[in-house]
Amino acid sequence: MKQNGKPTALIMIFGATGDLAKRKLFPSLYNLYTKKKLERFAVIGVARRPLSANDFQTTVKNSIDTSNVNPSDVNDFISRFYYHSHDVTDSSSYTALNQLAEELDRNYGLEGNRIFYLAMAPEFFGTIAEHLKKDGITNVRGFKRLVIEKPFGHDLESAKALNKQIRTAFSEKEIYRIDHYLGKEMVQNIEEIRFANAIFEPLWNNRYIANIQITSSEILGVEERGRYYEKSGALRDMVQNHMLQMVALLAMEPPIRLTTDEIRSEKVKVLRALRQLKAEEVNDYFVRGQYGSGKINGETVPGYREEPMVDKESNTETYVAGKLIIDNFRWAGVPFYIRTGKRMKAKSTKIVIQFKDIPMNLYYQTDQTLNPNLLVIHIQPEEGITLHLNGKKAGQNMETTPVKLNFSNKGADGMNTPEAYEKLLYDCLRGDATNFTHWDEVALSWSFTDKISEVWENTKEASFPNYEAGTMGPKAAAELLEKDGFFWWPVTDFDVEIC
Repeated sequence: MKQNGKPTALIMIFGATGDLAKRKLFPSLYNLYTKKKLERFAVIGVARRPLSANDFQTTVKNSIDTSNVNPSDVNDFISRFYYHSHDVTDSSSYTALNQLAEELDRNYGLEGNRIFYLAMAPEFFGTIAEHLKKDGITNVRGFKRLVIEKPFGHDLESAKALNKQIRTAFSEKEIYRIDHYLGKEMVQNIEEIRFANAIFEPLWNNRYIANIQITSSEILGVEERGRYYEKSGALRDMVQNHMLQMVALLAMEPPIRLTTDEIRSEKVKVLRALRQLKAEEVNDYFVRGQYGSGKINGETVPGYREEPMVDKESNTETYVAGKLIIDNFRWAGVPFYIRTGKRMKAKSTKIVIQFKDIPMNLYYQTDQTLNPNLLVIHIQPEEGITLHLNGKKAGQNMETTPVKLNFSNKGADGMNTPEAYEKLLYDCLRGDATNFTHWDEVALSWSFTDKISEVWENTKEASFPNYEAGTMGPKAAAELLEKDGFFWWPVTDFDVEIC
């Protein structure tokens, strides 16, 4: 597909009065505007709440950072925002929306290009897609694209039903299932680290890598999302999408070329090669946790069961650790360990690639154990890469000491690094779906996690809560690696900026 550097489109944001639109979408569009990456565009905010166009434009203005900018630029930007009070089940409301869309298309010269961004409750996704088709809003002379936030379904069966609904109005190539982790700078950098460096790709296999660890920890609890989280849990909220996507990028074969279809194809192969677990194997490969009360930064915080809108006897997991096995020629025998959770010690997303020990330690007479070589990819909050090596300690003796080679994105061009949503919105506008998930990826991910959730939902976890807020998870997560002779690397000690 031809990709336009300065795309033209009418963007309809369903759920435009919600938190996501105000925190992420409006600021991202504004950044694209100030960087002159948007040529001709207009935005229709769609939501149930009655609101005037002026009030909506004020909401947009209040959501963006307008410091150090020309006021006329801000005014021009928000003047392109329009509002439509909408009932997602009423065809007459869609007819009125289409009339406004056609008027803006003529006024701004938008060439019939339309993007429909669904930033609202997922139970409305299918209904909206069907109405967009039935009521003529997708009948355009330009392109049409549907952007969908997670969760895409609750399990494989519901995901299939939703996909069937939206496919009545949009082809697979027109559906952009957003996973904001795929917009993060260092997640996108995984491909460059692997395929643009001769020192890494020859070692990227089971002959040289001992294990790979992916940690995505949060300090925050469920906050006001208790009702949602009770239905989701960490497995559906994080593992089915973000964690498995990072595994796929780390494990995929080099694509024939760097195109959307080829990259997606290689990721799908990885997900197909994931060893499916039998019910009796789930608790050998996966650990679930739920946070109790504890201290975060010196402040006492409640346990999960004490959070608003959470069952006092909840069986929902707020933490997941797992061992994934990829049954293919490259990765046979290499465990991929993942862990993610809420109310942990730090907010941190890091990937640690641990290389195998050298065949013979020539320094054994020094009573010194050599540290394994590590490649650490820092995804958030800091961005960068650290290579952990062994070097000679200064002095007369032949003693080794750990040394680190460090690249910090903050030190290079971090100030200009676009936010994940900004990049993904721009990709969608240009028609580049590389960093969005294909249906095959979604289906395979649900197929894998459904086996685990079925066991957990049918088995009450008597030990809950089994980790204290402010720690790195339950004891069983450490034992998961100890069985294989490994341990979780202390990612909270790996700081890219002070290496």
